[in-house]
Amino acid sequence: MSDDIGPVELEILRNQLESVAEEMGQVLIRGAYSPNITERRDCSTAIFDGDGRMVAQAEHIPVHLGAMPEAVDAVLAKSPDPGDLWLLNDPFQGGTHLPDVTLVSTITREGEIVGYAVSRAHHADVGGMAPGSMPAGAREIQQEGIRLPPIRLASAGDVDTDVEDLFLANVRNPRERRADLRAQVAANERGAERVGDLLADHGDRLLDAFDAVVDYSRERVETELRALPDGEYRATDVMEGDGVTETDIPIEVTVTVDGGRLEVDFAGTASQVAGNVNAPLAVAKSAVYFVVRCVTDPEIPPNHGCYEPVTVRAPAGSLLNPAPPAAVVGGNVETSQRVTDVVFAALAEAAPERVPAQGQGTMNNLVVGGDGFAYYETVGGGAGATQTSDGLSGVQVGMTNTLNTPVEALEQEYPLSVERYALRAGSGGAGAHRGGDGLVRSVTVLTDATVSLLTERRRHAPRGIAGGADGATGRNLVDGEQVGAKVTTDVPAGTTVTVETPGGGGHGSADEGDDDGE
Repeated sequence: MSDDIGPVELEILRNQLESVAEEMGQVLIRGAYSPNITERRDCSTAIFDGDGRMVAQAEHIPVHLGAMPEAVDAVLAKSPDPGDLWLLNDPFQGGTHLPDVTLVSTITREGEIVGYAVSRAHHADVGGMAPGSMPAGAREIQQEGIRLPPIRLASAGDVDTDVEDLFLANVRNPRERRADLRAQVAANERGAERVGDLLADHGDRLLDAFDAVVDYSRERVETELRALPDGEYRATDVMEGDGVTETDIPIEVTVTVDGGRLEVDFAGTASQVAGNVNAPLAVAKSAVYFVVRCVTDPEIPPNHGCYEPVTVRAPAGSLLNPAPPAAVVGGNVETSQRVTDVVFAALAEAAPERVPAQGQGTMNNLVVGGDGFAYYETVGGGAGATQTSDGLSGVQVGMTNTLNTPVEALEQEYPLSVERYALRAGSGGAGAHRGGDGLVRSVTVLTDATVSLLTERRRHAPRGIAGGADGATGRNLVDGEQVGAKVTTDVPAGTTVTVETPGGGGHGSADEGDDDGE
């Protein structure tokens, strides 16, 4: 930590920076049009310094935030000018998957760039071969939607409407996309404005605080890592097919703890696949960073310093470091969940008190789209039990942190009717502490539409730990008939789609505690 910034001043400045990121998020959520952002809050905001280091983030989506530095690096490589606003979604140049659109804007002081305001939001449709831009059978990224490398959207505050029109010409609901994009622009403008206010109040002390908060978090994480026993820890798990075939796809990891350093190596993981579960390296890194945050003190301020002691490697051309034109839309949402599971499993011996049983291990992506609409939802499930508590029921776990779409909002906005939305009783694994239960979500489509499902844990159950039982696997049904984990299909009006989500694994033998978790 910087010698000339004391702990009290640092805490004040850190909280002020984090409040800026939070306020950006509120502007985005309130200004957007699509329920995916206004209701589910599938968006994230953060502040970076002039060197591209994250110094503050809002409490939003882990898979967005952990991968966001790659987007800023991609913009920095373009040598931005003061007053610039950059747009991108290319997973091979700083993005995660195509529906996640990122805006990076400069923060200036006396004509010099001193930082960046960044927002990332999941847009409900960005083109491609199926409404909602998450087709299960995609074999190349071009089938998933419009792909935008870092491109200047605004200069000196003036939005380039030609760039905006290019984006909007390739989506199915341009009016909604325009509103969501403008909400992101407003969020970035608010971030730059508020950091400007802080610079006016604190001057160079704020720039010193950028270094200080990063140093503080790095030192705290290094201390936490030193408390873990040194050694190599290994684990394996699988993805349940890639949307083209249902063949299991292995993910292998070796985690090396060495003093205050952590090295995570995915050597042995499968090569990139034909389907869309390939995950860009930024997504794999994000999942690793999430686990590190979970096994260290959660009170450590989240910023670039948390990641400096961590090295992540994956072989080029592998599932976790694919080369273009690999399809990747499922990698961001589903493979990221499995990376979380496998890294947790590797660290279970090193940090047994911090590692839970496996949660549902999937985002249960449900996409329904048709003429003029695209509905996207990730459905919650069971969380894994811990050494001291039962797992929560009906929640998002791992790399997502979204809310649900309320039934009233869903039925008002889309030609859909919710038939059932309830806990899936008994789906959590038994144990001294029970796993959380999954959910049942049944939706009837009121018009001809295309349905896409990208899910996991339909064959391989979420594992219990320390003698706890596994959670139940999930199921996908179309008019009562079970379909695969990953499917895109056209359906007529009146079709009912049901998603039964997995339960979480139990912790400890049931003989050690009350099986009812009471």
